[in-house]
Amino acid sequence: MAAARLAAFHAAAPAYSSSSASPNGRRAARSSAAFPPVALPRATLRAAASRLPQKAKAAGSGRSVTVRCMAAAGVASGAAELRAAREDIRELLRTTHCHPILVRLGWHDAGTYDKNIKEWPQRGGANGSLRFDVELKHGANAGLVNALKLVQPIKDKYPNISYADLFQLASATAIEEAGGPKIPMTYGRVDVTGPEQCPPEGKLPDAGPSAPADHLRGVFYRMGLDDKEIVVLSGAHTLGRSRPERSGWGKPETKYTKNGPGAPGGQSWTAEWLKFDNSYFKEIKEKRDQDLLVLPTDAALFEDPTFKVYAEKYAEDQEVFFKDYAGAHAKLSNLGAKFNPPEGFTLDG
Repeated sequence: MAAARLAAFHAAAPAYSSSSASPNGRRAARSSAAFPPVALPRATLRAAASRLPQKAKAAGSGRSVTVRCMAAAGVASGAAELRAAREDIRELLRTTHCHPILVRLGWHDAGTYDKNIKEWPQRGGANGSLRFDVELKHGANAGLVNALKLVQPIKDKYPNISYADLFQLASATAIEEAGGPKIPMTYGRVDVTGPEQCPPEGKLPDAGPSAPADHLRGVFYRMGLDDKEIVVLSGAHTLGRSRPERSGWGKPETKYTKNGPGAPGGQSWTAEWLKFDNSYFKEIKEKRDQDLLVLPTDAALFEDPTFKVYAEKYAEDQEVFFKDYAGAHAKLSNLGAKFNPPEGFTLDG
């Protein structure tokens, strides 16, 4: 949710989009070079919103989002609560098929990191700042208020879990439950405490820049990621779909999306867009199906000679892709984070 992605849903499930709901058309696609948006069916939103604080329910109307800040700076999540929350996230995924938007939630909270800034939280990164209205209103984050509504009941149930940990737990669990690799996650992230600590807008990738490869490097190098990690993280675009009415990208519907899951429509990168595998790389390479989406930042993976080495490898070998993806996802999830205890902790073994 790395390149035109840096990275969707069943009956009452979300309809994933790599675009924003911004009226600015294609410019809204900034939301999604590496991490794409979502529209949820009204029934799902009503059910989730009924468990949010009253002011958060008004988010869709343009009024401010108020979310309870239960994890103060210096307070760490607990392993037992995180394990229990993971089971609730798995149930949420089974019932709403919201894998893509949860991946994007974690990626967008972490993807604001700037390696050139040493101070926390000024450096951005995985610190839970995405829960605040000022950051949710960034063009790249269009639709992510819906992801917040989905996970807020879990936060309310386990108040000692930080938002920063919850967002990353949801993202990693979504990858794993979609058939992807086990992500070697670390927990104990500390939350920022107020909207004044949110990063400035413009930290996330665009979907259609004039020089796609240069743009991707500019964004991801700033985070301390390299060419291999740019390409492998792009593979998360195997999940989800884009909606032209929100981003200016993609078709209104295709044979793969006209019947859902979730709200019908949009254009996906892969035929099975709720399954995590290496089909993204195969489809981008072959470009044989006009019903599948290829953004400029996707095409760059096979046009840039350095990117192409990795993209070819991942198209040929899913095992290698999974291994490299797991490490890159874990690295992304830690960017800019402050841990308590400082070394963090794991949930499994």
